[in-house]
Amino acid sequence: MTGNDKNFVLCIENAGFEVSLEIRKVYRRLSSPSVTDESLVRVVDESGEDYLYPAEYFVPIILPKAATSAFEEATA
Repeated sequence: MTGNDKNFVLCIENAGFEVSLEIRKVYRRLSSPSVTDESLVRVVDESGEDYLYPAEYFVPIILPKAATSAFEEATA
């Protein structure tokens, strides 16, 4: 897997964060150089802000290039 393969995650759990995270939704994983704890993942949640969540709430996924481009266009 390359670094780009880890840019997207699928939410599989949201206990305690039901308003902030949607199960089965794809989120773009953001880099967080100040956080070295790999048990946390930074994503932009439903509030539109980026927050740290338990990594166990997500699974990494690989998106087709067209989907990756759509994410980039939507956030530009």
